[in-house]
Amino acid sequence: MMWDWGGVGGWWMLIGWIWMLIFWGGIILLVVWAVKQFTTHRPGSRASPLDIIKERYARGEISKEEFERLKRDLA
Repeated sequence: MMWDWGGVGGWWMLIGWIWMLIFWGGIILLVVWAVKQFTTHRPGSRASPLDIIKERYARGEISKEEFERLKRDLA
């Protein structure tokens, strides 16, 4: 019988199919991840200097006086 799942050969074929699905699933996930990494906009990657100091001020890294001074320097 060709499709005898009870024999040893049938189980190896089933394991082969499972490994093939894992392999191709991994390849597909890798491609999706790579496309996502190269196409999504990263925050701050193309931010203007004013946007950067606004973010720093919002996080509390710089004081209001330093923010105003930097804003005047950029203008």
